[in-house]
Amino acid sequence: MVSRKGKFITIEGLDGCGKSTQLAKLADFLRAQRMDVLVTREPGGTLIGDRIRALLLDSATSGLAPTAEMALMFAARAQHLEELILPALAQGKIVLCDRFTDSTEAYQGAGRRLGSGPVLELHRLLCGDIWPAATVLMDTDAALSVSRARRRNRGRSSVHSEEPNENRFEEESRAFFERVRAAYLEIARREPDRVIVIDARGTPDATHQAIVRALEPRLNLRAKTG
Repeated sequence: MVSRKGKFITIEGLDGCGKSTQLAKLADFLRAQRMDVLVTREPGGTLIGDRIRALLLDSATSGLAPTAEMALMFAARAQHLEELILPALAQGKIVLCDRFTDSTEAYQGAGRRLGSGPVLELHRLLCGDIWPAATVLMDTDAALSVSRARRRNRGRSSVHSEEPNENRFEEESRAFFERVRAAYLEIARREPDRVIVIDARGTPDATHQAIVRALEPRLNLRAKTG
């Protein structure tokens, strides 16, 4: 049994909702309170996971079956847990992760219409049924969020043409992302003790303050959000 002295916190939401910005702000805030913080992401987080990420997110990856996509997500996640997340928790660190199994349930389970059952069963089998202590769900309008993500990726591609293309999911239809958002909100209704819904339509600072207030009782924080 692996000791989990640390805290595992995940941030979820649609592409373009501002997860990366809020993850960085939260990490800075926690470090200012002298907490040992590890920031990571999915898919990825390890050398093997990043190789899988490149395959999954590249718009040149065509013909990938939804079930194969889900299996690759879990392959990266199992490696991530074993190599990075669980050792960091055993050392007493706060692990902040951009996406985890909730993303798979929302994107592959709902977006790809594979259902929640297979996702949760694979999580049980491959991830030891390990869940975050808290999950921040950044909720925003699907059309606006995806529009931001597409602009971001176009800008990144034009400036850094040698970087991997990560547009594959952003090319999906609005209906796909509406299903994803609905699934996220259903997860939050199903697990209210774990999943905290944050309205991400405000300014980055306002969103950060809301996240810190929500996490205060779980991390014994001394909020200094102005």
